[in-house]
Amino acid sequence: MGKIKDTSTNFANKKALSDECPELYASKLIGGQWSLAICSYLLNGKLRFGELKKSLVNITDRMLTLHLRKLEEDRIITRTVYAEVPPRVEYELTEIGYKLRPVIQELDNWGTLHKKLIEVD
Repeated sequence: MGKIKDTSTNFANKKALSDECPELYASKLIGGQWSLAICSYLLNGKLRFGELKKSLVNITDRMLTLHLRKLEEDRIITRTVYAEVPPRVEYELTEIGYKLRPVIQELDNWGTLHKKLIEVD
């Protein structure tokens, strides 16, 4: 499946909705299981690539790299490279990234409630 072209009607509609709806804008930044999970783990502090990979059991190196780059590009995380041999790289939430804490906590609360509701049926 190809990337949506910037000139498509679908792209224009998504952009207009995102511009008018801060909730949609935010969900585009952290939406999806990997970005949200990465942010959740980083709420506890700095982590190295290998530590994140170990926590996100089914993620591939490539997928983790892509999501880390995107989160860095969106200024949700920072990447610090230390001049050591071997090189050490750590990822950390930015100030705005740490502001996701209450959002992630509420998603956790809601998810727990929803799971209980579904399990009852």
